[in-house]
Amino acid sequence: MQSFLDSLSPADEDYALARALDPARLPAHIAIIMDGNGRWARRRHLPRAAGHSAGVPAVRTTVETCARLGLKALTLYAFSVENWKRPRAEVETLWRLLRIYLGAELPEMMRHDIRFGAIGRLDVLPTFVREELDSVICKTSTNRGLLLNLAINYSGRAEIVDAVRALVEDARRGDVRVDEAAISARLYTANMPDPDLLIRTSGEMRVSNFLLWQIAYAELYVTPTLWPDFTRTELLEAILDFQRRDRRFGGLHRDPLQNTIAEPSKLEAESGDFLTIRAR
Repeated sequence: MQSFLDSLSPADEDYALARALDPARLPAHIAIIMDGNGRWARRRHLPRAAGHSAGVPAVRTTVETCARLGLKALTLYAFSVENWKRPRAEVETLWRLLRIYLGAELPEMMRHDIRFGAIGRLDVLPTFVREELDSVICKTSTNRGLLLNLAINYSGRAEIVDAVRALVEDARRGDVRVDEAAISARLYTANMPDPDLLIRTSGEMRVSNFLLWQIAYAELYVTPTLWPDFTRTELLEAILDFQRRDRRFGGLHRDPLQNTIAEPSKLEAESGDFLTIRAR
């Protein structure tokens, strides 16, 4: 957190937002559905590939900000299993952009002590993509700062299926207790905290098969901003919104004035206070 404050000056437009953050209540893990690249391009009468290229600076800004804030993990939804249905030219453009991004950003990952990882069914990716991913994972493996997790050829349902298959295979070799901990230990995200905050850009009101197990109690923040237009300011606003939430995890609200447990109001009970939609 101090690193982030030190990178700003009082004249910076985000300085006041940064000062408003509570360092003790930062989310340990943020997950982001980066949506809206195609619509961004279409509104400008550009090919979809231009939208994907325009989204790269938003990735860079988000990663650097999370690293400076001292977060433990950031997971970005880059390519789903369903995205193979897109035109071949678009898919190949995404692979080229990934190679360019990883090559250009590796020095920054090292400078900010970022450890890179990838989750998904990586074995079916093109060989050159898998080799590039493995190379950056290896080169950043000794870093101890932010874990930058790229969800690529990813599906939340496929992840749960893979975890259950691993559990069944382990059970064949000996006694295995089947519970939530056993499944969690076999997910792609084992050994990292579940997301505290899930951000979705472009205003779509769905989670799109992303981290279905892990986001059970994540706070949701939906913004109509298209991903290429997502800025550091909006990321900070999402974190501030997260810090205003009363995270009950199925329990009851605690009244800080009386230090007692209070029943939620009827409206709170119905809504759960789980979703914020940012409107313009």
